[in-house]
Amino acid sequence: MDFRDYIRDIPDFPKPGILFKDITPLLADPTAFRASVERLAERYGQTKIDAIAAAEARGFLFAAPLALALRKPLVPLRKPGKLPYRTYSLKYDLEYGQGELHMHVDGITAGQSVLMIDDVLATGGTMAAGCKLVEQAGGTIVGCAFLVELAFLKGREKLSEYELFSLLTY
Repeated sequence: MDFRDYIRDIPDFPKPGILFKDITPLLADPTAFRASVERLAERYGQTKIDAIAAAEARGFLFAAPLALALRKPLVPLRKPGKLPYRTYSLKYDLEYGQGELHMHVDGITAGQSVLMIDDVLATGGTMAAGCKLVEQAGGTIVGCAFLVELAFLKGREKLSEYELFSLLTY
């Protein structure tokens, strides 16, 4: 299956000059969505993984079914004020300002191997922050996986210390 058939280009979104890669057609097709999750599960099925972590919100769309397929806990990385228990937090710079991620203090324990998931690798800022947050809790990143990688934005450079995998690269 060619997943490119399920990615729609939206010009000038969210602002003029940007060509947005819309994944909603893939999500709307159960066969394509299942196949994308199965491909990720095949890729990581033999890897020692103790947990799967993803930043909100679209990362959850792939991390949750992958966690079920691999029978691993899902650790949500959320914006401030979204998690009800004590959290680790990390502020990070984005190209347009600052972001902040939180994770429950019991989401990852020291020494756990964690697979990071997101829908799109763009500049890499959010994924790099998520990796640092997991490492702050004592976890080890075994890889970062994406449905789509936008290679021209060079996010891979920001994540050069980690093993990366993308189902599609533009």
